[in-house]
Amino acid sequence: MNLGRFGVWSGALRTAESSAVLDAAAELEELGYGTIWFPGGRHEGLADHIMALLGRTRRAVVATGIVSVWTHPASGIAAEHHAITRAHPGRFLLGIGVSHQRSVEGYARPLTKLRGYLDELDAAPTPVPLDERIVAALGPRALKLAGERSCGTHPYFVPPQHTRIARQALGPNKVVATEQMVVLETDPDRARAIARPNIDRYLHAPNYTNNLLRLGFSEQDFANGGSDRLVDAIVAWGDPPRIMQRVREHHEAGADHVCIQVLSETPGDLAAAMGGWRRLAPELTR
Repeated sequence: MNLGRFGVWSGALRTAESSAVLDAAAELEELGYGTIWFPGGRHEGLADHIMALLGRTRRAVVATGIVSVWTHPASGIAAEHHAITRAHPGRFLLGIGVSHQRSVEGYARPLTKLRGYLDELDAAPTPVPLDERIVAALGPRALKLAGERSCGTHPYFVPPQHTRIARQALGPNKVVATEQMVVLETDPDRARAIARPNIDRYLHAPNYTNNLLRLGFSEQDFANGGSDRLVDAIVAWGDPPRIMQRVREHHEAGADHVCIQVLSETPGDLAAAMGGWRRLAPELTR
């Protein structure tokens, strides 16, 4: 499956008005982005949305970042995957993950749950092949499982330092498809002011904060929307060349693919995100 070196990631690509999302997908493909990522959200309507995106585009891969193993039954996902890939072979990547404790009632032993979910995908009447599924993984055990049971990993909310760790853990033959948040703003104070409301919720999620602690950040870095040091590590800001330098750092650290999430003053604003992706597009070929 050819993800391309660059993709886009946005919740708005699932939640915005359908016609606007489909128009955006067609334009993003023409701009040179190889993969369109969005969170799985509710199971209801997910397959129809994926089919609509694939029908509106010609080459781009559509990927979920991610489908939650707690809320999307594996048997249903496997059947939907089969129907989607029969209609559009080689263009749908099923991204799965364990979500967050605060979002799931009865959340416990997430790696055991993830392992069981992968078993169910394998045992379904129409199994999901390893090379058509990818696991969101941060810590060592999750990365090991991702390498063993999927085509690779989709790390989210990470600096290039983590991309290097993921590549080392998975070896040379697995996919590392890293998400990168960006703010197209050159003033440091304004850029960080835009970033903080967008990232604050992740700083209350133990899976992300534990990963950041492993990377050398401290609890103090998580307060008040994140320290300058943390914001600058997680969110690339500046003009397009500066932002794309951060993307290149992920590639140099071992990423095969980087999906770019444009942040704005209004989270979930598809029009603002499109404006950012358009500004970045000329840099994709440099």
